[in-house]
Amino acid sequence: MKKYIAEFIGTCVLVTLGCGTAMLVGCDAASGSGYLLTALAFGLVIVGMAYCVGNISGCHINPAVSLGVLINGGMTGKDFCGYVIAQCLGALTGAGVLAAIFSLGGLTDMTGGFGSNGLAGVNGSVAAGLLVEIVLTFIFVLTILGVTSKKAGQGSFGGLIIGLTLTLVHILGIGLTGTSVNPARSFGPAIVAAIAGNADPIKALYVFIVGPLVGAALAAFTYKALESDK
Repeated sequence: MKKYIAEFIGTCVLVTLGCGTAMLVGCDAASGSGYLLTALAFGLVIVGMAYCVGNISGCHINPAVSLGVLINGGMTGKDFCGYVIAQCLGALTGAGVLAAIFSLGGLTDMTGGFGSNGLAGVNGSVAAGLLVEIVLTFIFVLTILGVTSKKAGQGSFGGLIIGLTLTLVHILGIGLTGTSVNPARSFGPAIVAAIAGNADPIKALYVFIVGPLVGAALAAFTYKALESDK
């Protein structure tokens, strides 16, 4: 149960700080500063949580990462289900915290989709959005599997490397899909936005669930093939 609580806390913090930063600074391609700040927010949360709850749950805080670990033989099916439930609940809670903060602070004009993902950057193309999420998640999860492998020997630097990689994929992906690479991170804000009366984010939610999971599965199978002695 402690592992699930750790995943809940980690995902809640990720959505609160990452999506909250996106809500505050915006993601305007004209200046680019919003891109960088949002990318850094998501990356730095992973660094912090990796050293906070990593020794308890492995700090997946992402169903796609958990799927990659499951396929790679690093966890059981039971734990996978528990992790995903905890991550989704954590994301919902994080988005709820943002809704409360922005509502109580009189900042309702800034809420929008609570940092949810969308297809505006790819002109509404579902195919392009799926491809972006598959590719970016593949890179992210492949890095995680490599860094956390017993053969890698990254030691205490693993969390930093993973956080920087998440920052990197965000720099490219924010202008295209808002960068999900994490079904729970997309799920929480989309549901809370729908409750608040904005149903737009939930219409394309399936893209940000299917894309990351496919990318994670491809990364896991690829890494298993590369690491195998056969």
